[in-house]
Formats: sequence, C-alpha cells, structure tokens
Amino acid sequence: MTFQRSIYLTTIPIPEAVAAAKEALDRERLIRREVIPSHEALGRVTAGPIFSRYSSPTFHSAAMDGVAVNAETSFTAREGRPLELKLETDYRPVNTGHAMPEGTNAVIMIEQVVQVDDRTIAIEAPTFPWQHVRRIGEDIVATELLLPQNHRITPFDVGALLSAGIWEVEVWERVRIAFIPTGDEVLDFTTRPEPRPGQVVESNSQVFKALGESWGCVVSRTPPVRDELDALTKAVGKALEDAHIVVIGAGSSAGTKDFTRTVMETHGRILVHGIAAMPGKPSLLGEAGGKLLVGAPGYPVSAVICFEELVRPLAAWMGRHDPGTRPKVQVELTRKTPSKLGVQEFMRLAIGRVGAKWVATPLARGAGMITTLTKAQGIARIPMHSEGVEAGALLEAELLVLEAEMERTIVCVGSHDNTLDLLTNELMGLAEPFRLTSTHVGSMGGLTALRNGAAHLAGCHLFDPETADYNFPFLDKYLPGLDLLVINLAIRHQGLITAKGNPKGIRGVEDLARPDLTFINRQRGAGTRILLDHHLKQADIAPDSVKGYDKEEYTHMAVAVNVLSGAADCGLGIFAAAKALNLDFVPLARERYDLLIPRQFADDPKIATILKLIRSEALQAKIRDLGGYDTDLTGKEMTPELGLG
Repeated sequence: MTFQRSIYLTTIPIPEAVAAAKEALDRERLIRREVIPSHEALGRVTAGPIFSRYSSPTFHSAAMDGVAVNAETSFTAREGRPLELKLETDYRPVNTGHAMPEGTNAVIMIEQVVQVDDRTIAIEAPTFPWQHVRRIGEDIVATELLLPQNHRITPFDVGALLSAGIWEVEVWERVRIAFIPTGDEVLDFTTRPEPRPGQVVESNSQVFKALGESWGCVVSRTPPVRDELDALTKAVGKALEDAHIVVIGAGSSAGTKDFTRTVMETHGRILVHGIAAMPGKPSLLGEAGGKLLVGAPGYPVSAVICFEELVRPLAAWMGRHDPGTRPKVQVELTRKTPSKLGVQEFMRLAIGRVGAKWVATPLARGAGMITTLTKAQGIARIPMHSEGVEAGALLEAELLVLEAEMERTIVCVGSHDNTLDLLTNELMGLAEPFRLTSTHVGSMGGLTALRNGAAHLAGCHLFDPETADYNFPFLDKYLPGLDLLVINLAIRHQGLITAKGNPKGIRGVEDLARPDLTFINRQRGAGTRILLDHHLKQADIAPDSVKGYDKEEYTHMAVAVNVLSGAADCGLGIFAAAKALNLDFVPLARERYDLLIPRQFADDPKIATILKLIRSEALQAKIRDLGGYDTDLTGKEMTPELGLG
C-alpha cells in the first residue's frame, strides 16, 4: 500500500490555535463534578461555592497565657498603685486556647501579673474589653462564603475547610490525558533497551507525564505503537474511551509514515495542523466525540513547546484553573541571533547575573536537543515579525529555575574543554554549591563576551605564532585596557582524533590534503581552528584542499562523535575527547588553556571558590586522570611571554 505525504502549508499563531480548540470543545459536558474528602482536596478545583458550617473559633477563647477578668474590674489599676484581684471572684487562670470563663471578657498576660499569695494577684495596668481574646467567628463565621467556585484548593484552604466543618467538597474531576508514543524506531524505555543505529529510546511520554502531573492532570501512557495505521487507530480509539485529551507522540509531520492526521480524521476532525512557532511547527489539534486530540512532534524540544503552549492552557481551561505563568526577568543577549520571519521562536538561554545585569547566552537551537532544556535557565520568545535579535538586545526571559539559583550561577563563555565539565560537577558537590554554565562559542567569542561585560570568565587558548605566546597578544589587541586575571586551568594535548586503530593511517597534518580523508572542523573563532590554520600554513596546505574544512562543530566531544560515527575520518581535538570515546589520537601540539577573569570579580565568592578549587591537589589529580592534560601551571596566574612555562 502506498501512502501520500500529509502536506500542511498554513500555520497559525499559537493563541489562534488554542482559541480554535476551545471553540470546538464543550467543557461543560466533558469535565464532570465529583465529591471527595476535604483532607484529600489539595490542588483540586472547586465546582461550586463553599459556605462554612461552623464558626471558628466556636467560642470566645484566650489568645494568651494569663488570667481572665472582667475588664471593668481592672480600670483602677495604676503603676505604683497596684490593684489586687481574688481568685474565682475577680480572675480565673487560663491558657492559650481555653474557653473564656463566664463573666470574663479580657485576658491579662501572665508576664504582667504579680502573684501575692495562692489566691491573690496584683496588676499595675488596666486592661480593656476583649484584649487578648479570640472572639466567636473571629476567623470564620458560620454560613459565610469560604471558597468561591473554580478556586484551586491550597494547603491553607484544607485547614480552613476542616475548621469550618466541611468534610467533603464538590470539585471538578481531574483532566485525564493519555499519551501514545509511535514509531517503528521507538523503543519502550520500560524494557531497558540498548538502541541500535536508527533506533531511539522513548522518553517524551515521561517528560509529558511530569509536566501534566505538575498541572494537576492524571496522565497515562501506552507502550509505543508501530507505524501501522490500523494499530494506531485502535490505540487512539481505546484511549478516547476514558481520557479527555489524547496525545499522539510523533507522526504529526509530513513523512510517508506520519499517520497522526489520518487517524485523527478517522475518529473526528482536524482543527489545527501547524503552528507558527519554532520549534513545534508540526503540532496538530483535533476533536473527536467532544474530546481533544493532539498530535505532538517527535523531536523532544518541539514536543515540549506543543505540551506547554497548547496542551497546558487547554488542560487548565478544561479544569477551570489558571495555567499560571513563570517568573520573568529582563536579560541582555550575549550574541546576535537570527530568526525566521513568520514564526515565533522559542530560544533556550543560559542566564546568570554579571555585575548589575542578567546576561543570557543562546543555547543550541536543534529541536531534537533535550539537553538544551536541561542546561537552560530560561526561555525567550522572538516575535513572529522579527528576523532576529542583536547582541546586547534586551529580552524578557521566562525562568525555568528559581532566581536564587541564578544568583549562584557562574557564567563562562568561550572555548570548550572537558575540564569545564569536571569543574561544573565539583562546584555542585560543595557544601555551598555553585552552578557553572558554560557556553561554547570559541575563544574569540569568549573575548567578545568579556568586552561586553557578559561573562564572569572565559576559557581561552589562542596561540600567537609570532610571539609563541598564548592569549596575551590577543588580549592586547581585542581587550585593551581591560584588567584581567589570566589563570591557567591546564596544559592540554591537541591532535588528530581518528577511528580506533587509525584505519586510514593518518600520521599528521600533511595527510589532511589526501582526497580519501574527510575532516571535521571547529567553528570560526575557536582556538583549535586557529591552531589548525597555523599548522596548515606551516605544511603549505590550502584550507580549501581539506575535504570537510567547512564542516563545523562547537565542542571537542562533538568532533569525536563525528569520528566515532564515521561522519568524518578525523578531526582536530584534545586527547581527553578521544580517550572518552575510545578513539585513536595522533599528537600534534601541547597548548595552554587559561581562564580569563575580569579582576573586578576576583573577590566575588563564586570566583574565589573556583580559584580555590582549581588550586587544590584533589581537582588537579582528577584533571590528570582525564588523560592528555598536564597540571604544572594549573591555578597559577599567567604573565606575558610565559608560553608553556
């Protein structure tokens, strides 16, 4: 059987997509009422007004430890002219919460009472009616409105309900969502599989389950369904028997095995196919029997945008509660970011406070890169009508972490090195942890960030052939007048990373001109790229004669992965990356990898902690254990013309 591609040409803005779904659904019929015990009602939404049965307190009670009196009997008391009161006749001892004895209307604190004898006390100040007394109904009055309809019950509301004698409450049933993963290549994570080439472990359902449960929904998941029309049709039909929302994971795009649209049309109708957003464009919304159908993209970040921007507001609307908003801060962007006209782009950001401002560096933009969300502190939206934002632009960012956590974030922008990952982990293991966010834009990108006041530190390993020195010639040229600490992190070994066993027999840079070799390069501005160009020039090899010179990656590990996967025969990188992936390594040079730190941050506790850690023998031993590193200069302040020491 031949299947046609389902082409979608018209995308609509997210608010219009949500509005279309609301218009098509009858939530009055869809979401029912139920009665549950009050003490189990946390997070539920009231289906009608709730009126108190009891007052609270139900009696006049003492608000302090002391003695209960009729206030009028104390009016003659004065400092220096104490008034004596008799037990039972003039006063009664009470503790906080005790019912007020008949005939009393005030409490004198025990600290203001002088015990004369067993039955006599003296006071030197008068009291007034109802002083230190909780009167009947002070908190809750019987029959008054306690909670309105469509109110989400808080922990404090639970206490109020019980105090008011409300043992059961009528609430809206929780929105039930079923998630159906699809795809021949998708493996069920519950079986703990080992994926082969072309296979992926299913995880989107668990991201969605965690999100849905945080919204107060009940989320179920089926095992992955193969790319078979009949099987998927049956799975969706079964899910519709109970769920209010059925989410089909993957299959929403235009591939020949993307059956989501066909299945949705079999059970109901399509409302939206394609939203003006990136990632998330292929999202689908439909209706079947008054219930919501959702086609979520397969790429993780696209799926998250679908979940958060479409499913979350619709689930909240069904459940009669506010979907809520994340806290926001204004951030300054560290680098120019282009964007496509006509779509709203969701840009993941690494955020930290540098000086008096929040700075944000865009993370990788791939829709399949779930780690960009694990590393992000916030998300900014680039409007549909914009072609991008310039470096230094101010944006509003929605926070994914607490602001207090960002205050403890160290912003590192510059060259990538595996020691930064080691440093990140060690910092989080401290009794007072700090978070290191490392954005890999190359050594020159790090200098730009420092010049713009957008980083606490930058990783840098720029070699100057004329002086045979590292970093300082570039600092003089690009950052004149900026007072910097230059602290060595390690001397590292750079070379050509090759497949295990070096099957192509690569011996050095001179081999890169061979037509049978495919190379993978680092991005422009990276110190490794500058080192490569220096050695190519020494070998009299033109860059355009190197097959793959124009193919770029942003980290040493990414270069190593290209070699491991066979996408390239070799690439220039550090020994530690080759060792980590069990690849071979042809040594080329030793180089100095330094951290550049504006001296104004030297006394900042975050930077002081990093320096103390770097100078510890324990961390230096772990650096050496990575392989391909020397720590003779680690932690020392560098000076011009020191070279490799």
